[in-house]
Amino acid sequence: MTGSSHLIVDEPAAQLGRNLTYGLLDNIGRAIVTGQFEKAVFPTEAELAKQHGVSRSVTREAVKMLTAKGLLSARPRQGTTVQPTSSWNLFDTDVLRWMLERKLSIDLLRQFNELRVAVEPEGAALAATVAAEEDLARIDAGLERMQAAEHGLDDPLEADIAFHVAVLRASKNPFYIQLRDVVSTALRTSIRFTNRIKGRTADVAEHAKVRDAIAARDPDAARIAMRRIIGDVLGLIEDRQPAGD
Repeated sequence: MTGSSHLIVDEPAAQLGRNLTYGLLDNIGRAIVTGQFEKAVFPTEAELAKQHGVSRSVTREAVKMLTAKGLLSARPRQGTTVQPTSSWNLFDTDVLRWMLERKLSIDLLRQFNELRVAVEPEGAALAATVAAEEDLARIDAGLERMQAAEHGLDDPLEADIAFHVAVLRASKNPFYIQLRDVVSTALRTSIRFTNRIKGRTADVAEHAKVRDAIAARDPDAARIAMRRIIGDVLGLIEDRQPAGD
């Protein structure tokens, strides 16, 4: 018996959902990210299988996936150990989701939006240069959803995300486009946080300026408009920084 056996409550396989491997991955990944193994030995595959009522093959696959995400390391004669945060793949949407689901971190939100301000304004500028008609249509659709959400006819969070993802796609840059899942995942927390502070949803007029600049093929204006949106978010976060975690 290891010192970790009390950390994860025995959980019938039925509670892991239809996909046992992903259910176990989600359970263990969240436990790692929330620090449940900081002062404990990570369980063996046999112990994990018994605790969760799953087969060794399911456990082995989940551990392999967590290793690929940088959360675990398996070495001969050393067993499986939890890796430091610096080794985690922060661009993996599962890892980011687990991090955002734990105690709200103002620092993490600030760091994420610092990434956004380095990427999204340039993505908008690129979109103003290379976007095709179907890209502009997707951006328009995102903005229309935001406008509908103001009247209670759409989900404000999903509409806001749809707009930002549409702009990234319109950049035609595959690296920016691949950030869409990261942006979508993190925006779910970031937007909820900033909307709580502001007491309102996103500024549709400011988003419309981004759309208008892209449609007008004006990269400088698109860059400035997008930077203003994210700068506003960073300002709100900085105002709350003294409160800490």
